[in-house]
Amino acid sequence: MFSILSLSFIGGIALASFYYPKIIDVFYLYLFLVLALTSVFVFYKNKPVLLAGFCMLVFSLGIYLSSSKLEKINNLVDDRKNISGNFIIQKEPEISGKMQRIKVSPKAKPLASQRLRLRKEDGILITAPTYPEYSYGDEIRLSCTLKIPENKIFDWRMYLAKDNILYECEKSKIEKIGSDKGNKVYSFILKIKNNLNTKISRMIPAPESGLMSGLILGGDDKLSKNIQDNFSRTGMTHIVAVSGYNVTIVAEYLMIIGIFIGLWRRQAFWFAVVGIILFVAMTGFPSSAVRAGMMGILLIWAMKNGRLANSQNAIIFAAVIMLLINPLLLRWDIGFQLSFLATLGIVYMYPVFQNYLTKWTDAMSVPTLLEILFLTLSAQIFVLPVILFNFQKLSLISPLANLLVLPIVPLTMLLGFVAVILSFIFYPLAVVFSWLAYLPLKYETSVINFLASLKYSSIEMNLAWWGVGIWYIVLISTIASIRKSKKIIPPLP
Repeated sequence: MFSILSLSFIGGIALASFYYPKIIDVFYLYLFLVLALTSVFVFYKNKPVLLAGFCMLVFSLGIYLSSSKLEKINNLVDDRKNISGNFIIQKEPEISGKMQRIKVSPKAKPLASQRLRLRKEDGILITAPTYPEYSYGDEIRLSCTLKIPENKIFDWRMYLAKDNILYECEKSKIEKIGSDKGNKVYSFILKIKNNLNTKISRMIPAPESGLMSGLILGGDDKLSKNIQDNFSRTGMTHIVAVSGYNVTIVAEYLMIIGIFIGLWRRQAFWFAVVGIILFVAMTGFPSSAVRAGMMGILLIWAMKNGRLANSQNAIIFAAVIMLLINPLLLRWDIGFQLSFLATLGIVYMYPVFQNYLTKWTDAMSVPTLLEILFLTLSAQIFVLPVILFNFQKLSLISPLANLLVLPIVPLTMLLGFVAVILSFIFYPLAVVFSWLAYLPLKYETSVINFLASLKYSSIEMNLAWWGVGIWYIVLISTIASIRKSKKIIPPLP
């Protein structure tokens, strides 16, 4: 029942996201709601009808949440108002080349006299030179001309709107007038992150220091543009994007550390949960990190209770929570789409591959390299249509790159963790471990750079929206058919 209700809710969000305002009318929404309530209260003794009624209720809720957000965005008027007032920086600025993008929102209601309906949570994007530097929580005096974001190659307006950024600034003049005006706890977490990044860059030379920062703190902003492109060409961006793989390693290490320092298993669980939350917070709460964090917590909860979690329900639960908070993620956050599709690929596709492996070896002793290869293929098969539709690039070398790099990542992260922790205790020993970490880091960057340099490491390929639909219809039908015919396929965990 949980899965059916959750999928109904997600279906309502999808309908509103893709077809608003074509078929979303308040009258029809109310009519649908009346039918749902009638089914619940009149036919409550009939379980199928009762379930259908609740499905219609949560379906209506999904439509309402998405359409209300979209209505606000579509009703914005681009009248190029000149504004001035005090604003607070809402997240760490994003550095791109010689420019930085800064998200701000009004400190209070400084724009009321100009009849501009900006709430405290409404974001404005400022593009400014890299220097002077700004940080989360800085208070600035801003003067600029507001405009609604204009679409260029892709839907830039909705890409920003999903992060509640409704306007961009033109001809901006910025003056910093204060600091530490943001959330105190989050500010403290960011200071820890920046301190850790500083220590990593001091102990390990670039570009390996950028890779280490990405592995244990998330993000590829410490890597050069050339290295970032190489990661993309080889399909290895996920190792620095706070995927479920990273969080799983972090969760396991935290559980081990908790038990090692003398905590009971239950205490070690909460120690790991807090660590995962801090880890996700340091990355800035991107959708992939939030999803991975929720899945990681569910994983260690299952470990604590000595049983496997239901992967299907765990994935759906994570999606529902995130969409309740922000329904725009479903259509306009590609990271959200790729993150969940990759997880679904591992849950549904990998058991299919695993069955064929069991013909030669017992399922519990499948060689690690084969596991990595088929886990990678399982995720790639599910995310490929979305990648081709949005980026028009196919990485041919990705399976080999994952096969050569992923087995080394846990050791790399462990050595990096130890080096960072020792840097606060005994720096000379931290330097020793940092050089030990440098060796696998050098290997990983060298492999990725070499594979990316191959002529056909990636190719340009476009896929239309209808091709995406056909791909998933065929894929789902094939998996369902195999699962039905091959009874030896193990049940989903």
